[in-house]
Amino acid sequence: MPLKFLPDGIEAYAERHTSPLPPLLDELVAETGRRMGLRAGMLSGQLEGTFLQILIAATGARRVLEIGMFTGFSALMMAAALPDDGSVITCDVDADAIAFARGFFDRSPHGRKIDVRHGPALDTLKTLEPGFDFVFIDADKGNYLHYYEAALPLLAPDGLIAVDNTLWDGRVLDPQDGDSKAIAAFNAHVQADARVQNVILTVRDGLTLIRRA
Repeated sequence: MPLKFLPDGIEAYAERHTSPLPPLLDELVAETGRRMGLRAGMLSGQLEGTFLQILIAATGARRVLEIGMFTGFSALMMAAALPDDGSVITCDVDADAIAFARGFFDRSPHGRKIDVRHGPALDTLKTLEPGFDFVFIDADKGNYLHYYEAALPLLAPDGLIAVDNTLWDGRVLDPQDGDSKAIAAFNAHVQADARVQNVILTVRDGLTLIRRA
């Protein structure tokens, strides 16, 4: 069941007026729904995926870092926006999700641009060289602040960080559970960080864009 973030009909209207997904991505979305059940709501979807593509194309990004791959939808969307010599390094701990995603990467002309790193992302980030033009954070919420602090030194001078789920279905207004408190703390931390400029967009469940000040 797709998550709902807007009044009835609005998100469907936006999807109808957004560039359609290619057939392989439509298949990935459908198969994620069949295989992952309620977890399928973790998939970023057409609107956000297309927005990420446009950001990457507009910024001329060549090196992309993704923290939290799930079934590979956002990785493929971002890879499609990169030049032929561009690359996406994507991190995930779920071996089953990685195997699922690889099946689609192998069928896409953009799959060769994707380098999957299996294991805790914080460990992977310690092994990477700086200079990423774009970073997308969409993983376990309790580690958002840690991912941000680890990713910021890896960001190119003119790079951009995008962070998903930063409104957390509105629960950041009165955070009660652990994930809600973690995201609220992350949002407050970024807002107070003099190193960066940031904006929270009300795209789906909240998407924060961050650049160096």
